[in-house]
Amino acid sequence: MTKNSIKHSIKHCYLVLFALLVMAITNAQASSVKSTTLLNFEKPEQLKLIELENSTAILVKKKKNTQVNIKLAAKNNHNASFSLVPKPAWNFNQHKYAAIALDISNPAPASAHVYIYTHGANNAFQLRNVDVPANSKRTYLIELNVPALALNSGIRNNPVSWQHDWVQTIWRGGVKALDLSAITKVRFMISGVLEDKELEIDNVRFIEPNHFDPNYMKGLVDQFGQNAKIDFENKIDNLKHLREVSEHEQKSLQDKPFTSRSKFNGWANGPKLKATGYYRTEKYQGKWSLVDPEGYLFFSNGIANIRMANTSTITGYDFDKSLITQRDANDFTPEDSIGLNRAPNNAINSRYVSSSLRADMFTWLPSYNSKEAASYGYRRTVHSGAVEHGETYSFYRANLARKYGSHNEAELMEHWRDTTVKRMHSWGFTSFGNWVDPSFYQINRLPYFANGWIIGDFKTVSSGNDYWGAMPDPFDPVFAERAAVTVKQIAQEVQNNPWCVGVFIDNEKSWGSEWGAEAQYGIVINSLTKPANDSPLKQAFMAKLQQRYKSITALNHSWHSHFASWQALEAPYTVAEITQEMQNDFAVLLYDYADKYFSIVSNLLKQHMPNHLYMGPRFAHWAMTPEVRKAAVKHVDVMSYNYYREGIDQPYWQKLVELDMPSIIGEFHNGAMDSGLLNPGLIHAENQKDRGKKYQEYMQSVIDNPYFVGAHWFQYIDSPLTGRAYDGENYNVGFVNVADVPYAPLVEAAKELNHQLYTRRYK
Repeated sequence: MTKNSIKHSIKHCYLVLFALLVMAITNAQASSVKSTTLLNFEKPEQLKLIELENSTAILVKKKKNTQVNIKLAAKNNHNASFSLVPKPAWNFNQHKYAAIALDISNPAPASAHVYIYTHGANNAFQLRNVDVPANSKRTYLIELNVPALALNSGIRNNPVSWQHDWVQTIWRGGVKALDLSAITKVRFMISGVLEDKELEIDNVRFIEPNHFDPNYMKGLVDQFGQNAKIDFENKIDNLKHLREVSEHEQKSLQDKPFTSRSKFNGWANGPKLKATGYYRTEKYQGKWSLVDPEGYLFFSNGIANIRMANTSTITGYDFDKSLITQRDANDFTPEDSIGLNRAPNNAINSRYVSSSLRADMFTWLPSYNSKEAASYGYRRTVHSGAVEHGETYSFYRANLARKYGSHNEAELMEHWRDTTVKRMHSWGFTSFGNWVDPSFYQINRLPYFANGWIIGDFKTVSSGNDYWGAMPDPFDPVFAERAAVTVKQIAQEVQNNPWCVGVFIDNEKSWGSEWGAEAQYGIVINSLTKPANDSPLKQAFMAKLQQRYKSITALNHSWHSHFASWQALEAPYTVAEITQEMQNDFAVLLYDYADKYFSIVSNLLKQHMPNHLYMGPRFAHWAMTPEVRKAAVKHVDVMSYNYYREGIDQPYWQKLVELDMPSIIGEFHNGAMDSGLLNPGLIHAENQKDRGKKYQEYMQSVIDNPYFVGAHWFQYIDSPLTGRAYDGENYNVGFVNVADVPYAPLVEAAKELNHQLYTRRYK
């Protein structure tokens, strides 16, 4: 046994003893928590308090108690759920803090990702999710109102703030702290999965938390950017350990694609079609496909977001704002996609603590006089978090400098790019995904996708769900001007390179949602609230309405409105009632809106980048409508969708049949809670091995679908433990962690799938 292994064995023993001690303390504290049974299902009539959607439920006697067995028909339904609906509603208003706990068993051999919607007073709801492991029985905690929920920490999910021995569900959206006066429903939903699920529930109880830890947010991060408070596999102990791990991996990497691949990673053992010198699309034997520059069938399986821009986290320090260079109106890159963007040297002496909450999270930050200060950055604006702007630090970049022994930017990035490409070859990926650093564009070693955003001082309109910002007004001439700036910049970066497959423009814009007329036609409805003289979009809509109606009287009849003249519609107008005739009009107007947007972008790409595919705007599945998709089909070469579920479930994706377009998944991922991070990601897995299993299942569902030509995992590197600077995402969704150490089970799963990619696709 080596000294290193002895050291780790001793360390493991201490950790086990410590864990047992913590467990004993935890159990003692948990037992002292006030608990009241709400439902135990010992009375058959309690089964009537469960609402079912695409599910069945029966009472099952287990030893001394009764449980509810629920079978969820999720394979052939996009959603399947069961809901606890108390009558009367639960009123926890007399308690200062509140949570709900319940036992959930999963008798199946596959884990289950569950969404939990808790509905409170005034139509408010809280959304959480959690993974229920295969063949397990555990108690799950739903925090309704605790101090941590009121804390804006700049992290998507905070550490556990009080000791208990239950599984903490992860807050995902909606209201954080609910009004406790009327809990009307708790819904458990399975969505977008490839198989039916079975769960058993029991012992639903009210919990009043206590013993809150005043230091739960302090000292979270060690010098490597890892969780300082817990141990986990692949945790780096010291610099020597980091370099040993890196050197071991380097010996295993190869610098060329699989032997079955062409120069451009197409299927060299397959048919050779027409070669154009660039990537194109073709339907081959009933399946849409990309075709590489040499004419080989090509399927794009890649990893997205390979760049430094999202590796930094807010430190809680700031500088004199007058010394910070502010954004230029002509910038074409959003703040979150700029690199580290360090504060100027003359600002350093003005450094001060802007958030003690954030600053106290770190056990180590370097002096600006040290070489490791090269990994500091600055964000002038953030989307959400504890501060509006401030200093950042990239522990990932700092770890690269440590492992490669260099702080020279050019040398460091060359090492990083070389290792990254070798990993892609060794792991079997055929391309990069979106958001690869432009420094990869001209190395000619792996196919890639270019990208850009249209930003600028043009008019905007709300869709009603402006999560990433308001929507552009494409009828404003400034929009076309700014779009031209974006496309010209991309063309300059790509230089007509045949290794560029295509171009994504914009990302997850809020086009509308199919959750009712108000959500679907929000762009149209909100455009009408603007004065026409200040809205080119409203002017265009009015012109179309005058084409559809011979008179204002005819419009009034359809809309149940009372406009005295067409000129009266120029004033701000709030829709009170959405009639069916209105919906018909709104559908036409929304189509025109999207058609204008896509036509501008498409024409610019044809003008400046005629040899590269227009890959679309990467629709978020929660923010697209039939009208927008129909408009996009006219102009894009490939439809792109970001779809965070467990796979391409057929009920939801039947829309592809109608569109009959080559399509690509721009983003998907999963994560687990055994990485040291505080948040698995949007889709939860049981552990790192289960991440690999879910990865394969998702990819197989894409490969087997005749309309998809690729899928891109988001993302290459785990989010920072304390959240990425822009919006606090702190997900275990990387193929590598913050120390640049790959997750072996996920990598091996990718290798296995990629070896079979083309034979499975074109079998």
